[in-house]
Amino acid sequence: MSKSKYNNLLHTNNANLDKLHQIVVKAVEEEQLLSKKLESNTLNIKLTIGEKLSDKVATFGGSWKFIIIFALFLCGWMCLNVFIYLNKGFDPYPFILLNLILSTIAAIQAPVIMMSQNRKEEKDRKRAEDDYMVNLKSEIELRNLHEKIDLLITEQMKIYSRFKNHKWIKSKP
Repeated sequence: MSKSKYNNLLHTNNANLDKLHQIVVKAVEEEQLLSKKLESNTLNIKLTIGEKLSDKVATFGGSWKFIIIFALFLCGWMCLNVFIYLNKGFDPYPFILLNLILSTIAAIQAPVIMMSQNRKEEKDRKRAEDDYMVNLKSEIELRNLHEKIDLLITEQMKIYSRFKNHKWIKSKP
């Protein structure tokens, strides 16, 4: 299959898809494994300290360990102030200080978790593009195999007809 056939097959108006198609065509022409190339590109990405921290905060903040520890902390805080200090402790019954702490944690934790989710969304988008390129290359390779098989069948039919004309193969009436 020629390069022009590939380009006609892959013609699109979307610039991003055009770029992906060019990568696939180049991989087909070079007969290299596209999955290895994509894998090496994903391994080269280095995370910043902030990105690593946001991932860890999101992972811990969305775990049962965090929920259990935080529930125990809240119960301990309330029990300490109500039962031990008899509601005259450092944060009596309406627990205003506890509410301030909870609000502060939520205000800090929410944007950090959103940063982590945005980066994971970007990873998912990149993974989808990679899957698209691999699928596209597979489709092109399958089309090439179909053309080769069709060519082999045509050649076999030619050979068969030659043998048949020479009466080496008896035809059934």
